[in-house]
Amino acid sequence: MATRRQFIKTCLGGGTGLFLPAGSASTPAWLGFPSRVLDPTTIDKYVTELAVPSVMPWAERDEAGRVDHYTIGVRQLRQQILPAGMPATTVWGYGSTRHPGSFAYPSCTVEATFGRAIRVTWVNQLLDRHGNHLPHLLPVDPTLHWANPEGGISWRDARPTFTSTPGPYTGPVPIVTHLHGGHNTQESDGYPEAWYLPRASDIPDGYARVGSFYEQFKMIFEDQFNAAWEPGTAVFQYANQERAATSWFHDHALGVTRLNVYAGLAGFYLLRGGPADLPSGVLPGPAPKLGDPPGRHYYEIPVVIQDRSFSTDGSLFYPASRTSFDHFTGPYIPGSDISPIWNPEFFGNTMVTNGRTWPALSVEPRRYRLRFLNGCNARFLILKIVTDPMAARPAAPVLPFWQIGSEGGFLPAPVQRDQLLTAPAERADVIVDFTSIPVGTDLYLINEGPDEPFKGGRAGTDFRSAAPGTTGQVMKFTVSRPLATPDRTVPPAHLALPPFEPLGPASHTRQVSLQEQNSAVLRGVGPRVVMLGTVDRHGNPTPMGWGDPITENPALGATEIWEIHNSTGDAHPIHIHEVQFQVVDRQNTGHSARPPEPGESGFKDTVIAYPHAITRVKATFDRAGQYVWHCHMLEHEDNEMMRPYRVGPA
Repeated sequence: MATRRQFIKTCLGGGTGLFLPAGSASTPAWLGFPSRVLDPTTIDKYVTELAVPSVMPWAERDEAGRVDHYTIGVRQLRQQILPAGMPATTVWGYGSTRHPGSFAYPSCTVEATFGRAIRVTWVNQLLDRHGNHLPHLLPVDPTLHWANPEGGISWRDARPTFTSTPGPYTGPVPIVTHLHGGHNTQESDGYPEAWYLPRASDIPDGYARVGSFYEQFKMIFEDQFNAAWEPGTAVFQYANQERAATSWFHDHALGVTRLNVYAGLAGFYLLRGGPADLPSGVLPGPAPKLGDPPGRHYYEIPVVIQDRSFSTDGSLFYPASRTSFDHFTGPYIPGSDISPIWNPEFFGNTMVTNGRTWPALSVEPRRYRLRFLNGCNARFLILKIVTDPMAARPAAPVLPFWQIGSEGGFLPAPVQRDQLLTAPAERADVIVDFTSIPVGTDLYLINEGPDEPFKGGRAGTDFRSAAPGTTGQVMKFTVSRPLATPDRTVPPAHLALPPFEPLGPASHTRQVSLQEQNSAVLRGVGPRVVMLGTVDRHGNPTPMGWGDPITENPALGATEIWEIHNSTGDAHPIHIHEVQFQVVDRQNTGHSARPPEPGESGFKDTVIAYPHAITRVKATFDRAGQYVWHCHMLEHEDNEMMRPYRVGPA
């Protein structure tokens, strides 16, 4: 059997030898007729302008209560992700239900203001024009521990049992939205078991329409805010009392997050103002605002980078079989414990930035603020700005990034970096200074991360960089015009960032673990699941699944250090919901602890846990309730690498 590394590289190498089913705009590709995977080398690069996400329209504003109300739906739409002249792609997107033109992938940006709450009615509108449910765009593996609507009330949020290998689930799609980076109460977190189906006219009898926690959180919210949750919706309120920061929202339904996010359900949430922000004019701007005229130039731009693969008909490609991962063709059920569709990781062969393949951005010789988000399912990115996109890796950078912020807002001081390593879900708020670059110059944002799971180390020494002609390129910058207006922003080397108050001493240290498990019945087949757990008194990991009893139960208000013991061979991005933590240090076996990387000196909500090492983070748990912590490689999260934790009395 080929190793998973060998097979991943084979899949990324071209694309003409792989097949998947395809279909019409309203039919999932895998339910239709056979179609070849699109060879990424046939896609023209840098012929499409970078799309800058617009601002999400609000529904109404309560000035007395200082609350902005939004009604944001999830719909299916067609979008030109590939260059003009190639087929459009069916995706899912968020948008304002009162503004049909606002639905897009990635979503319009939600602009939030410190001290002013936002209340969002999230609506599942995955319906056809007749009010019937739409099936998933991608193949759903029903053998995982997942939302499982067809299991009914008794078997929702469970791992179903089968006597033979089932096909993909084709019923109504569960969703629930998580504000990643928020600091909110449990009923507004987007808990994976608080999902809900669309209000469709054809939901089969016996299906569960909501997840196990939906009714409980509905009752809590309605009692507190006197705001009803109608069928097919959930209402969340975000207080916006935390530090100004770059956050994002995405789907988080149990066992289908990888598919719902891959289909398009992601968008930026930018919190501005308050004591941890800077006055207007200090940093590059403007950013998009509601009511902007077409063609306005922006000097602050959110940038989400994702890897995708496409079929020749333009549809999204995502594997419909475990064979795409390691050539394992069975036995599945009843002959083994291997899920037939779930892939332990997925790496697309095409880079998509702000919903466009390999776009270009025309810039002036001035400073730009770029808010980077790694929105990939599993891919770690190592970003550089270079003059030659095909240069031998590692390439020499021509411009540095000045990092000014991470997930939890501004760093204590700007950090000059030649490259940016970002794991899935990490954000990096940076300034790129083009002032010294002559008009007419082309520069390229490249990726030197690997086309396989990241293990740490250096490109070209410890691993092979992404394919230079495809996944090793991201976007182009062209200094195409002189300054439109003078640049009066502060040079990044002279920036004084807002005061930074570190967390106080920890009252408790707990040990948690990361591990993979292979098949229990087939030798050498795996991983079967990826898991979190605890560490016993002998230092051995104790793996636990999503359904096992809660073991992480901080007291309300406690500051704790979590020691993350990674016994796997890969790095994992670990996210703890509703807190911002500080990275304390990392330690490999037999070595001294090493301090955080320079870009990790601020607050974070996602941290890279390197293989065979201990990563220590410190957090204050000041929101009572039940939340989750998990790996943000979405394929891992969807198959047991997620655990609930509870703050306050159990």
